[in-house]
Amino acid sequence: MRSSYLNQSGRKQAGGTTECLPRHRIIHNDWFEGIRNCNETFYKPIREQGTCRLEEREKKFNNFSSKFASDSNQYSVRRDGNPKQYFRRNHDHNSKFKESKNSGGTLSNQGDHGSYKRQPLQNNFYSPHPTVAKRSKEEVDSYRDSKEILVEGVDVPHPTMSFEEAGFPDNLKSQLTSQGLHSPTPIQAQGWPIALSGRNMVGIASTGSGKTLAYILPSIVHIKNSAKLQRGDGPIALILAPTRELAQQIKIVADIYGASSDIRSTCVFGGSPRGQQIKNLQQGSELCIATPGRMIEFLETKKTNLRRCTYIVLDEADRMLDMGFEPQIRKIFQKISGETQILMWSATWPKEVESLAKDFLGPHIKLNVGSKDLSANHNIQQTVEVCSEQEKYIKLIWLLTKISKEQEKKTIIFVETKQMADEIADSIRGYGYPAKAIHGDKDQRDILVATDVAARGLDIDDIKYVINYDYPQNSEDYIHRIGRTGRSNRTGIAHTFFTPKKGNKAKDLIGVLKEANQKVDPKLYEVAKNSEVRLKWQNSRGYGGRTEFRGHSS
Repeated sequence: MRSSYLNQSGRKQAGGTTECLPRHRIIHNDWFEGIRNCNETFYKPIREQGTCRLEEREKKFNNFSSKFASDSNQYSVRRDGNPKQYFRRNHDHNSKFKESKNSGGTLSNQGDHGSYKRQPLQNNFYSPHPTVAKRSKEEVDSYRDSKEILVEGVDVPHPTMSFEEAGFPDNLKSQLTSQGLHSPTPIQAQGWPIALSGRNMVGIASTGSGKTLAYILPSIVHIKNSAKLQRGDGPIALILAPTRELAQQIKIVADIYGASSDIRSTCVFGGSPRGQQIKNLQQGSELCIATPGRMIEFLETKKTNLRRCTYIVLDEADRMLDMGFEPQIRKIFQKISGETQILMWSATWPKEVESLAKDFLGPHIKLNVGSKDLSANHNIQQTVEVCSEQEKYIKLIWLLTKISKEQEKKTIIFVETKQMADEIADSIRGYGYPAKAIHGDKDQRDILVATDVAARGLDIDDIKYVINYDYPQNSEDYIHRIGRTGRSNRTGIAHTFFTPKKGNKAKDLIGVLKEANQKVDPKLYEVAKNSEVRLKWQNSRGYGGRTEFRGHSS
């Protein structure tokens, strides 16, 4: 009987002839034997989970793995491309980070970088200004109370009440004043000394509080005090954001303030070509702003690495967890080697965010400005008008006519769907208003019609009015929508059209309005009451807790 074997290309060879076999014959062929000599290499078939794979071993390198005998992470060595090139396969990714939960937030030394050794982390760049150092505890407590600043932790630095007290280099102070800023916001006043001291931190603050500068400026100081990047190094600072829109807005701020310090930044996110993003990373970017999905993709395909990363920020951590990014975030942390400063920012403090902080931050300072519960910016005047679906468009045109007479008139109109955004934009353009529908990253005009895709991460200067043409799915999205106005201590105005079919959301909306000391339309109380009565009736009739009439959906 003539011997036969399958060669590497999936062809059966016997007696000098080659026959092409169907793929299923290769997959389901239980056992086959044969040896193919090629550069002293033999191929041994291995049955694994219903398929056969070829594992290559070099005869003359049979003892190659012996030097790793004492390494618990050394599972197998295989050839990849060039027969002389080997790499180690680590099947237990979680083992890299097993010590993190019990080591005060210190990451494993090994990370994903083999024998790479980092210098000990030096991240305390803060020296209190003499004026700050002289302030009494009573003065500090009085300032924190007046700004609704709450801090938890050991040896929390005193807040800095001016740019001069913050201790930034002259070029950064000049940039702050050139941007028309005169004093730190509360989150910056307390957040800067914490971040510059090298402390891990959880910051809880509403949208528009100035938190981007609260971590961008310390990141620049951190980078400037770190060794320069060498060929093959990844970023020194990494900022993770939930959406491409927010990542792009952070990149704009990083470029404005990083230019005078020769800081190179890059932005990586899904939905955009990878090539240029990879090129920017590999050319050497000290600061990387990324969405979790694209970042973990680049790390796992080894397009970049985090062996030099010593400063990491999670912006809108609550939103990232809501969007299901927790596995990617945890994988990213596993790939960081050595000690790293971590700043976690969130608008709310749900259990999921608390658990993430507990797992990775170790001893840290918790900073809260305002309430850690869901709340709207108190600089925003909120008006909610109860009306029918048919009345909304007429009321919108009347409102835009009124706004057009104001000096500040930049407006965002939020709707539920992309189709509605295009329809509303086309319609109001017919009235002579310069409107543009956006449901991602399109251009900007005085009147923008947006879906909820733009509700998070959209950061356009001088937005004065927000109009909720369609009320969102929940009060959290409502707060983030209206948070597009009233930024940087400016005042803003939010108008909302609320229809009875959204009645199951009326109670939460009333709570948001009352917390912000806003006037509540009596009709809204009536809608909330009717919705509660209807819910009780439906439950009593066995409707399983449905909160809307048959045929309607929220």
